[in-house]
Amino acid sequence: MEITKLPAKILNSKIESVSVEEVKRGSFKELILAMKETMKDKQGVGLAANQIGKDLSIFVIEPMLATEFRVPDVYLNPEITEYSKDRDEMEEGCLSIPEYFVEIKRSKKIKIKFMDEKGDKKKIKARGFLARVLQHETDHLNGLTIKNRFKK
Repeated sequence: MEITKLPAKILNSKIESVSVEEVKRGSFKELILAMKETMKDKQGVGLAANQIGKDLSIFVIEPMLATEFRVPDVYLNPEITEYSKDRDEMEEGCLSIPEYFVEIKRSKKIKIKFMDEKGDKKKIKARGFLARVLQHETDHLNGLTIKNRFKK
């Protein structure tokens, strides 16, 4: 799969939610597998569906990161419900903006609700690097990239 790059409009648009029924039917299994493969091939730590041109509220994260933090590696219809006031700054890059790296301030801790691959509703708390990755990928699904987040 090819990575969609800026200035593609889909990267600046809020993405459509997926239905629980479609998820439970397994409608996105092949797409999710392909997204995981693409993320691995491109050496990313996360990949949102709109980064491959799909208007679907889905993202995947690197399996070893998910294992380390004991969280799923697939997120459907994610919504961050809480951001800590405590923030830190770290350099981020993005597969959709090759060779562009900037310091981005993000919350150190978040709470996120989402649906897993089976269509079950989940809520987790995340901190540190995991929180950063989840915020980055959720931003994608809300039509934001690191270029929107970068404050000079």
